Amino acid sequence: MDPSKVNIPPMKDLTIDNITENTILINSQGPDLRMRYVLERLVSHLHDFARETRLSTKEWMGGLEFLTSVGQICSDVRQEFILLSDILGLSLLVDSIDHPKPPHSTEGSVLGPFHSREAEDMPHGETMSHDHNGHPCLVLCTLKDSSGKPIEDVKIDIWETDSTGHYDVQYVDRTGPDGRCVMKSDKDGVFWFKAIKPVPYPIPHDGPVGKLLEKLHRHPYRPAHMHFMFEKPGYDHLITALYLRGDPYETSDAVFGVKQSLVVNMHPANENIAREYDVKPGDLILRHDFVLVSDKEASDLRDERSKKALAELGRKVKLLNGLPVPDVD
Repeated sequence: MDPSKVNIPPMKDLTIDNITENTILINSQGPDLRMRYVLERLVSHLHDFARETRLSTKEWMGGLEFLTSVGQICSDVRQEFILLSDILGLSLLVDSIDHPKPPHSTEGSVLGPFHSREAEDMPHGETMSHDHNGHPCLVLCTLKDSSGKPIEDVKIDIWETDSTGHYDVQYVDRTGPDGRCVMKSDKDGVFWFKAIKPVPYPIPHDGPVGKLLEKLHRHPYRPAHMHFMFEKPGYDHLITALYLRGDPYETSDAVFGVKQSLVVNMHPANENIAREYDVKPGDLILRHDFVLVSDKEASDLRDERSKKALAELGRKVKLLNGLPVPDVD
């Protein structure tokens, strides 16, 4: 921006004690109240972090080089920054804040770095995975609102790994999407499809995030799960997953995605189910009833929790479009 068109407050003789307030001051010249508030809190916490840890120049530069390497490994099919956010618990935290769930509704989980927009539309009853080495799995689900009413025509994005624990986008020689699909719920809120039993797998750990986990003496494994994302106007966007009970990593998920309400059992199909859904007796069945909340329900709950949390922090703010901004009135 042309320096002659901005009013920059004078700054010099900056020290450990006054650098924070001056940085916030110069960042507070723009008209966007939300950006001003976010940058104010970000700068405050970053500067306090440096002061509290007595951050050295070598450590600061190491951190910048680490973030540079995270960006350099990102591609159209690999999002290392999402992975970093996941293993730091930030992804789950942000989702829980932005998409609060009242009791008895389906809780959210992490998106993960391997969601793709390439998934093809698939009718009910078709097979999502063509991995012949996987254990066949029949998935039977319903979708209702918080009052128990079925929700029709919800866009449902579903994806999982193959039997080796790899997503389709991890194969350089792939010819198209597999292990993922997009469906719509019917008039009864039902959707069902055929897949394979999810398996545990390690998140990509050949890059900077994997090296960080190793330094922290953490394993890179996720428990067996299947991803779901639900979208329909008027309803709060839901990203979630179902996790298999008894998985060895159920209580130590590398990206903190497991919630007790999302842990499910699988059972073998009996003769009747096998005939009805054209599967083999003994194929596994995964059943789940999803509950979506309306935009208004989520918005009201988000505002309520925001006001309470900010009051406890003693912050002088107001909510604008559901988000805190400085209260300058």
